[in-house]
Amino acid sequence: MANPYLPGWEYIPDGEPRVFGNRVYVYGSHDRVGSHTFCDHKLKVWSASVDDLNNWQCHGDIFHTADDRDHKSDVNWTGNSLFAPDVVEKDGKYYLYAYIVGAKGCVAVADKPEGPFKLLSQYQYSIPDNTEGFDEGIFIDPGVLVDDDGRVYVYCGYLSSYMAELNGDNMYEMVEGSFKKDIIPVEEPFCFFEACSPRKVGDTYYLIYSPTTGNRLVYATSDSPTGPFTYRGIIVDNGVDYPAGNDHGSICCIKGQWYIFYHRMTNGTIFSRRGCVEKINILEDGTIPQVEMTSLGFEESLNPYKQTPADIACVLKGGAIITERNEFERMITNIQDECIIGYKYYDFGEDFSSKTMEFSAKVKGLGCYATLEILVDNYENGEKIGECNIGLDSGIYRTTVKNLTGRHAIFFKTKSTAEGWGAQYFEGRALFELESFVFMK
Repeated sequence: MANPYLPGWEYIPDGEPRVFGNRVYVYGSHDRVGSHTFCDHKLKVWSASVDDLNNWQCHGDIFHTADDRDHKSDVNWTGNSLFAPDVVEKDGKYYLYAYIVGAKGCVAVADKPEGPFKLLSQYQYSIPDNTEGFDEGIFIDPGVLVDDDGRVYVYCGYLSSYMAELNGDNMYEMVEGSFKKDIIPVEEPFCFFEACSPRKVGDTYYLIYSPTTGNRLVYATSDSPTGPFTYRGIIVDNGVDYPAGNDHGSICCIKGQWYIFYHRMTNGTIFSRRGCVEKINILEDGTIPQVEMTSLGFEESLNPYKQTPADIACVLKGGAIITERNEFERMITNIQDECIIGYKYYDFGEDFSSKTMEFSAKVKGLGCYATLEILVDNYENGEKIGECNIGLDSGIYRTTVKNLTGRHAIFFKTKSTAEGWGAQYFEGRALFELESFVFMK
């Protein structure tokens, strides 16, 4: 499954991936298409077999802070929205840690990783509510670690980080004297902002989080769950050649391969976010080389001879955005002169006999004449293999391009064909909308 790895109509940001048994589960916030605010009053979970990461199953809603048509609220002290949960397993039970905006958070429990989760308790602690940085028990973005010895730790925070040990017998009561503030400093190079997510790899403790430097997931490591932590670097930056926004996610090992789960923006806002994933490597020294955003998801490569939906673009420059018209139609809109749209990576195979192949694009016309330059490997100085003329009307536009072999990124560079004194009337105007495209031999 390409990025985004869930169905295109599903908006699950802040993804916490967890492998339980022979399935990988993703717990996250729930955004809405076209929304002007973050998140919803419900949490959902999706899962896939570790042997088939291209088929994800929706298990429905798992927790609520407001009534809906099928469920009553799971809490009685607030109706505020839910953000950024985490789920861990201990002693055969599954514990959901919920962040409720502006209200005290809570823990819920289930017999199965997909729920249903039932309220267990609010967080219980003896620290005064007005303790600086503690956020009055809200536990912003809780990330939980169950260590090999059975001890349990929760990491939280917004603008400043904090952690505490939890009573492993009940999973919601903070152990007296275990509270620590600024487990990740706000000073450089750490620059803590939000989105704590702990993991243990071998004997090393990792804390993945979002820094104030924006758009990134970075990480710090320690030989102890309580620190001190050492800053190690960037894992992924969702603002590289793409409309930037916050990021939140974590790492997960699935059948020996490590991944970073994160999210990307749509609809020209920071509110309708879709989950994405990239393969990563953890080196012998514990470092994680930064990875680029791609369209691959769990795929090894994209097939250029199958129709590519435009909304899996991983490069968008010049004002173009991904948007959803309805649950069946998603496209790239606001395509103006000199926009760049990119996809990484395709495997064109080893056909050395052909000199040319065909390219077709499905577009919605907007009453403008334009061209779509097709570039390989680099949008700045990559080889131009062809050019597709786009007309006034909606439809299929075709051209012949140079044959390719092997693995390549594909970029489109858009140009208005308006010339002369009248060209001024087309400046800043959307030329067309791109829905999908395909290469053919």
